[in-house]
Amino acid sequence: MQKQLGTGLGLKPAHFEAALTSAAPGLWFELHPENYLVDGGPRLAWLDALRQAHPLSLHGVSLSLAGDAPPASQLADLQRLVHRVQPALVSEHLAWSSWKGVYLPDLLPFPRTQEALRRISANIDAVQSALGRTIAIENPSHYLHLTGHDWDEIDFLGELVRRTGCGLLLDVNNVQVSAHNLGYCPRSYLDRVPAAAIQEIHLAGYSHDPLLGGALWVDSHDTPVSPAVWQLYQRLIDRIGTRPTLIERDGQVPEFEVLMAERAQAQTLHQQAAWAQRALAA
Repeated sequence: MQKQLGTGLGLKPAHFEAALTSAAPGLWFELHPENYLVDGGPRLAWLDALRQAHPLSLHGVSLSLAGDAPPASQLADLQRLVHRVQPALVSEHLAWSSWKGVYLPDLLPFPRTQEALRRISANIDAVQSALGRTIAIENPSHYLHLTGHDWDEIDFLGELVRRTGCGLLLDVNNVQVSAHNLGYCPRSYLDRVPAAAIQEIHLAGYSHDPLLGGALWVDSHDTPVSPAVWQLYQRLIDRIGTRPTLIERDGQVPEFEVLMAERAQAQTLHQQAAWAQRALAA
């Protein structure tokens, strides 16, 4: 039976022993599958052990769903990993990193055109067909205004859900960073995201650009979750109820106990929202 997912952490190899032995209720761990697409060795042995203790989630960074070609080359390896670890959730970014055979190690933006919608929908369909399950698509971080959009971002995400049956991974920090950089209201954005499609929530910290300072915020995942993001998270779960929630930290990673303390803050809000849901349903 699948354990109930509360609030999770991104899995770091240095934290493996602490993660394995933690008995915190609702705890789960997310990992980038690209680090585990191997035939054997210690990393897969870690996952085999950890999945016996906690649910796992696979959060991809390389399928390039907005790219010009189907992500066929990675799918066989990803399919094997999904079969091996039986993750509770599988997700990927709404971005591209390869085009016409050229790979760029970043999650890059695109104009939300009718052609992009058709292409991305086909790529999501290909991934879901190969894996035999739905995936969740993460809203991107934005750093500059692009022209040529045919779709508002939330309408675009909603249409992807309608066409493919995929879910959404709502990254609240991405909303906060993008709202600052592009000049819109993060609360209004969150209030419009279709609740039924949200399968997972991410919380993280941001930093200021080294050259532009506070004029440009960067989704760096190297600081604690900001007070503004905590407030947005509270607003979101007040509206939609609980969802599996992840604390992301990919740089300046502190000790496991420090991350668990931040995770406990999210878990408290998560549990309070669950109690409120049950009270309303009673």
